[in-house]
Amino acid sequence: MFQPPDLGRSRIVDLTLLVAEELPCWWSTHMPYQHKTFNYFADIEDQARPLLNRTGPYQTRWMLMDEHTGTHLDAPAHFLPGPGTGLPHASAMGEVTVDQVPLAQIAGPAVLVDASSGLPDAAPGESPAITADRLIAHERAHGQFQAGEIVLLQTQWDQYYAPGPAGSRYVHDALVTRTGPGWPAPDATAMEVLLERGVRCVGTDGPSMGSSHDGAPVHQVGLAGGAVFVEALCNLGELPRTGAWFCFAPLKVARGTGAPGRAFAFVDGAS
Repeated sequence: MFQPPDLGRSRIVDLTLLVAEELPCWWSTHMPYQHKTFNYFADIEDQARPLLNRTGPYQTRWMLMDEHTGTHLDAPAHFLPGPGTGLPHASAMGEVTVDQVPLAQIAGPAVLVDASSGLPDAAPGESPAITADRLIAHERAHGQFQAGEIVLLQTQWDQYYAPGPAGSRYVHDALVTRTGPGWPAPDATAMEVLLERGVRCVGTDGPSMGSSHDGAPVHQVGLAGGAVFVEALCNLGELPRTGAWFCFAPLKVARGTGAPGRAFAFVDGAS
């Protein structure tokens, strides 16, 4: 039965990363996020950061950002070519872009899976796997996943989302220099378990649902199965195992393979 959050007794937990040029909010091999002033209240001369009054007495800024910047949604078109392309993994799901993802698919009762400990050590450049056994163990302890639930994987990787050089551990060290381990990520078999249960939205506080060393398979399995992913969440530790109501509101981008947005959850204020 549909049970929306009771706004009168709920508190809202913000699950969205702050997007800023000094933070590692973009995928390290993609274009960096930029945010610059286009128009200012008056001309201000500065060798490094001049401000110009081009169009009137107000301030506005422009942004350059990849679709998969900060907390964002992966639509099926992100990893699946469309039918008729003759490419591997071609599927009708490859025509599903972010503007076509139903809002009802990215809002619903949340189930929090703690994947922050007990995982095997990973070599530099590799992610430890969140396996099907891990998910089944969660079910034994807390009940089976249900169709329509939003499964959120808590890895605590958002603790590495930091400004400046300290933030290189979030993505860069594992993906580019291979000097540090990657974020915990579900393998394809784990994703198959969630699909079998009827789960069609999965979130993670890691920067990607895929591993740092082989990110494609879990995307191909999950997205082809009709699921979508919300990646680069934060503050999942503020949610209960069950009982929260999760929402993600992505930008409605035509032809988008993904889009950033705002993720939040309603939690019983009495708990």
